[in-house]
Amino acid sequence: MNDEQQLSTLIGEIYDAALDPSRWVEVLGKAARFVGGPAAALFFKSAASKTGAVAYDYGTDPHYRQLYFERYIKLDPSTTGQFFAEVDEPIATADIIPYDEFLQSRFYREWAKPQGLVDFVVSVLDKSMTTAAMFGVFRHERDGVVDFATRERMRLIAPHIRRAVLISRMIDMKKAETATFAGALDGINAGMFLVDASARIVHANVAGHAALETGNFLNAIAGRLATDDGQVDQTLREVFAAAGNGDVAVGTKGISVPLTARSGERYIAHVLPLTSGERRRAGKAYTAVAALFVRKAEMETASPPEVIAKTYKLTPTELRVLLAIVEVGGVPEVATALGVAETTVKTHLGRLFEKTGTNRQADLVKLVAGFASPLRG
Repeated sequence: MNDEQQLSTLIGEIYDAALDPSRWVEVLGKAARFVGGPAAALFFKSAASKTGAVAYDYGTDPHYRQLYFERYIKLDPSTTGQFFAEVDEPIATADIIPYDEFLQSRFYREWAKPQGLVDFVVSVLDKSMTTAAMFGVFRHERDGVVDFATRERMRLIAPHIRRAVLISRMIDMKKAETATFAGALDGINAGMFLVDASARIVHANVAGHAALETGNFLNAIAGRLATDDGQVDQTLREVFAAAGNGDVAVGTKGISVPLTARSGERYIAHVLPLTSGERRRAGKAYTAVAALFVRKAEMETASPPEVIAKTYKLTPTELRVLLAIVEVGGVPEVATALGVAETTVKTHLGRLFEKTGTNRQADLVKLVAGFASPLRG
């Protein structure tokens, strides 16, 4: 199987996992091999509380996975930088911290090195005020550090994983009391529409019908799904038309399409193609090429650490040291906690003083306290 065929097959299996979560482990294994690594995971982290958990993973060591979330997540120098990465944009260790500094860290010496791991490439799938959902692939010493080819392969599949994850959040197929596709989706809270390539509605669940009846942000014109926003309407029509040509043709459009109601409320729409993989049977049964899911958008508010970083133009490493000073204490304690040399902490501390206009660690603590929300989750 060549790369193009492998990619097409993998994308189809990613979308199948949106409707059947039991497929995620196998899909992550194939994703890891495609990107170039022995293991991969879907997980979430909180930059504020430095906690997290794995939703699905492949190839990770259970012992070290447990150790990570019990102890080493607080020492991981990449955590803060990962949280502030742009959605869908691959980010590796060297993008967050100088690689030589990473090799000196306690996290590398005690957690990564014993496993033979040398790098980790991650893509942020979704962010809220306190947490970020991510997809990541580990790099073993036999793979080498993340290179251009690794990043490009991540870029090819990360948007599709994001679409699948966002849709699967709204669906719990295991709790469905009926075996039919449309019947299983009728009970979800999100509005759901099955449409053909011309945007004709062939089925809608209860929440979908309710949205059409209000006409607040979605309408049915001559049986076709439409919105008041011409640009959004055009985007959806292009995605529906592309869905008829398979998963790859859909591309990155339609992953998170914003909808604004006449009342000012905001909604998000996601498109799942139905012309490939296990979803093909459902599409044929309803002459549909795609399923559109619509939910009310959550309020997006930047977390306190993110606000601080943007306000003072701090690098991820500088922010990490700043938070450690607030949470742990002086230079020796921070150096021990982060597993780096005291001279490294002092270097970053000097930059913090310069960027924030302070000259004492106590002033940095007061500065952080001045931001309304607490930094601890």
